[in-house]
Amino acid sequence: MPDPDDCRQTVEPQGPPDGFKTEIPVNMTLETIIDQTGEMEHLNELVLLSLDQAGGFTSTEAYFATVQPILDLLEVEIRVRYQPGMSTNEMKLIIQDWIDTEIRELQ
Repeated sequence: MPDPDDCRQTVEPQGPPDGFKTEIPVNMTLETIIDQTGEMEHLNELVLLSLDQAGGFTSTEAYFATVQPILDLLEVEIRVRYQPGMSTNEMKLIIQDWIDTEIRELQ
């Protein structure tokens, strides 16, 4: 008589193991996304406001210490809200909304 344990099917968990339900296409960098959506000037406005709040541009290290967390947070926001098949305009709205929220918090 066959062992009933041998008849069990292994069910693989659905979705990627890192918890993201969707992934941004591999060939897309944050810079590419910002360029394609036309949000570079808007992002620059946030960066300049953040630098001003941090005491201005004092050194290259201080600049990167201010800018890198902004870029990291924007990347997380895009990863969380991205859906496969999104149009450039939909991606633009995600970025625009996040930047506007960050600017409001700094003012």
